[in-house]
Amino acid sequence: MTYTHVIVEADGGSRGNPGPAAYGALVRDPATGEVIAQDGKTLGVATNNVAEYSGLIAGLELAREYAPDASIEVRMDSKLVVEQMAGRWKVKHPDMKPLWARAQELAPLGTEWTWVPRAQNSAADALANNALDGIPIPIKPEPVTAKVVVPKEPSDLQKALQGWGAQVEPPTQLIFLRHGETPYTAEKRFSGSTGENPGLSDTGRSQAAAAAEYLALQGGVDAIVTSPLLRTRQTAEVVATRLGLEPTVDDGWVECSFGDWDGHTFAEVQQKWPDQLAAWLETTTVAPPGGESFDTCARRARSARDGLLTRFPGKTVVVVTHVTPIKLMVRSVLQAPMASIFRMELRPATLTEIHWYADGLASLRSFNVVP
Repeated sequence: MTYTHVIVEADGGSRGNPGPAAYGALVRDPATGEVIAQDGKTLGVATNNVAEYSGLIAGLELAREYAPDASIEVRMDSKLVVEQMAGRWKVKHPDMKPLWARAQELAPLGTEWTWVPRAQNSAADALANNALDGIPIPIKPEPVTAKVVVPKEPSDLQKALQGWGAQVEPPTQLIFLRHGETPYTAEKRFSGSTGENPGLSDTGRSQAAAAAEYLALQGGVDAIVTSPLLRTRQTAEVVATRLGLEPTVDDGWVECSFGDWDGHTFAEVQQKWPDQLAAWLETTTVAPPGGESFDTCARRARSARDGLLTRFPGKTVVVVTHVTPIKLMVRSVLQAPMASIFRMELRPATLTEIHWYADGLASLRSFNVVP
C-alpha cells in the first residue's frame, strides 16, 4: 500500500537516567489509525534524552522503509527533542549532536514536529517499556480484524467524525484575518516580506473596517496578534480599535519572502525567470531567487502557532497575517499535500477560523469568509 502522509510516534526512557534504557517507535496511518510498522529495542545504559532521540531515529527509519513517499508528522512528548528538531532550540550537549544530525538526515523537508502530552504518546511509551521488560515486539503488528467491534482507542479520524463532542477543555480558537487590499494586491503582484512594504489602499481600509465590525458583532475575542508588515499592522489597528484591544506583533506570522520576484506580476516572473518559476511550482521545497521556500515558511508558521496555543489556551485570538501562512495552517489541519496550497485562494480581509483542542486535534470551522 502507498501512503501519502503518516504519523511517527516515538518515545524513549531510562530507568535511572542514566540506567537501563530503551526506545519505542511506530508509524501510523492517520486516515485509519492503523499502525503500519513498529519497533522497540534496548540500548544498554543511557540517558532519557539519548533514548528519546534513538526512538525518533527508529521511527523515521521505519517511515523511510514502509512509507518512503509520504509526508511526515512526528509526535513526541519530549519537548527537548521536538524543539531542537524544529530548529527553535539549540543542541548544546555533545552526545545529542550526532543523534540530532542523523534524525535531520532522515526527516524529509517539510516534516511537522508536534509536541503531545505524555498520555497521547502511550503507544510508543508502551513499546519502550515492553522492550525493557523483554517482551518481543513484531515489526508488523497484528492487523485489526473485523471481529474487533469497538477499538480501545478511537483513531484520529473517528474522533474527527465525532465532532469532539466529548472534549472537556474549550478549544483555542484562532481567527485568521488576511490584511486588506494594497496597490500590489489589486495588481496581483508578488508581495512578500523582503520587498516593498505597501500599506492599505482606501479599499483596503474599508475592508479592514468591515472585518472589524463583523468581529465586534461576533464578540468574544481575547487578543489580537499581527504580522509586523505595514499592511497587516494597519489592518490590525482598525480591528483593535473597534474591539478595544491592543495588538501584539509576532514576526512568525510574516508573509513568505519571494526574493527577486517581489513587486512583479506572475506574467513578469514567467518571462524573466521561467526555469526558476517552473521549479517553484513543482515543489514547495524550492525558494524563489533570494527568497524563502514554502516549507521554510511552514516551519516558521507552525512555531508561531505553537506559541499562541501555549500563551492563549482556550481563548479566541485574531491573527492578522497573509495569504501563505493562512493557507499553510489550513493545509496542516486537513493533512493535505503541501501542493494543495497552490489550489487555495484567499481574498483580501477574509476570515478563516481554526479550533485547536488540548489533545492536539484541530477543526477547520470556516475558510475565506467575506465580512
